[in-house]
Amino acid sequence: MHPEMGHIRVSHNFKDDPFPGTCPFHKDCLEGLASGEAIKRRWGQNAGDLPPAHPAWALEAHYLALALSTWVCTLSPQRFVLGGGVMQRLSLFPMIRERLTELLGGYIPNRLLSEDVGGYVVPPGLKNHSGVLGAILLGEQAYLANR
Repeated sequence: MHPEMGHIRVSHNFKDDPFPGTCPFHKDCLEGLASGEAIKRRWGQNAGDLPPAHPAWALEAHYLALALSTWVCTLSPQRFVLGGGVMQRLSLFPMIRERLTELLGGYIPNRLLSEDVGGYVVPPGLKNHSGVLGAILLGEQAYLANR
């Protein structure tokens, strides 16, 4: 999770989720509740080792959908591209989409949210290569601009 994205405050119900969070600044911000490190500390296993039916995934989808719903209402993005270690679990995407739809409850009249949420919350098209290829492209652009 990118540091600038992690400090987003999300609703944390300590009764349903007593885990205090891992963020060194806020404890229970998005990073502190939904990062790979949070999963590891909360459940005692790495995210990749948890089975598909583990309750970690519903909780993860909930926290990520809370953040996305905030961004939908404040930024009105055209699409969410979610990558990183935790998002390697592709079965998490339908769960996030479903929870996002529930949280918004039709509040935002947008065809993408009502008819094509599968195309609205997506994994990176370049999979794990997005970061490396993006860095190469930025390097190339900087090189060409300074020639």
